[in-house]
Amino acid sequence: MKKKTLLKLIFCLFAISMTFATETNQYTIDTILKGISKVEKPYISNGYIVFTAEDSARHIGIAFDFDNYKTIHSFQKLVSYSYDNEETSSIMFYLLKLPENSSKISYRMIIDGLWTTDPNNPTKEYSKEARTWLSTVTYPDTTIEQTLSKPNYVKFVYEGKAGEKIRLSGSFTNWDSFIYYLVETKAGHYELELPLPSGTHYYTFYKGLDVILDEKNPNKVYTPEGRVACVINVQ
Repeated sequence: MKKKTLLKLIFCLFAISMTFATETNQYTIDTILKGISKVEKPYISNGYIVFTAEDSARHIGIAFDFDNYKTIHSFQKLVSYSYDNEETSSIMFYLLKLPENSSKISYRMIIDGLWTTDPNNPTKEYSKEARTWLSTVTYPDTTIEQTLSKPNYVKFVYEGKAGEKIRLSGSFTNWDSFIYYLVETKAGHYELELPLPSGTHYYTFYKGLDVILDEKNPNKVYTPEGRVACVINVQ
């Protein structure tokens, strides 16, 4: 019985990973799934909006305004197990990457074939065009700042305690963390503007021997070397 349960767990995690592998990376999947513990209103995690629902319907779908509600995206099941590999609870969820050039989305849910607003989201508005109520989510712009006055310059920012020595390491330094130091422009606020060529770059901060990920950047990956790093794309 335990063997069958363990196989079901492995299949469940494999299915979830395969479902979102084309949309994100494995580190982001791991981080987001670890953070889902209960059914609640939509929230932002690692550059994604996380939608959750009770596992009590045969099928739960979601459709968004940016594709005119033409595509119904299915929720997936996240199962929790005890140390004895017994199923303890399950939650339905869907991950949506934050749409670019926008700070708000509208959506509707489809529960067992019935269109409805999100029962776990108290924020909704009436659409005169659609003649129905829509659930909404607003979110801030978390894009890494690329200095417009200096093409290909990127500003790295770290918030911490005053008097620290914060270093920058990345694919553009061959992961040498002793080339660039952030400057403390005010107590606990560190900055560094750096010219980078167009393309994709990976980086982390260092404090002593400790690697620190940029909390302001939701885009994180496992690099080919096995590091966990943040990602930026320079235009």
